[in-house]
Amino acid sequence: MNKMLIAAVSSVLLLAGCASGPDEATTAKLDELSNQVSQLSDEVAALKSEHAALESKSTAASDSAMAAQEEAARANERIDNIAQSYTK
Repeated sequence: MNKMLIAAVSSVLLLAGCASGPDEATTAKLDELSNQVSQLSDEVAALKSEHAALESKSTAASDSAMAAQEEAARANERIDNIAQSYTK
């Protein structure tokens, strides 16, 4: 998506360079497109950051769940060992 925006801006710049000279409307449109590309780039960076944070939280939650399962298995094993000592 980001590459498409850069390509679009590049093509606008290329077409603007082919013209005899940029008029005010072309310059204004080019500035507007450049601002939009900058805004979208900022939004993409923010989304990447948010995605990384969510992925980190997901990994932490998964690790916590695995640790809880392991602890439950150890607790069950201790209970089984206690029960076996009473039946012997």
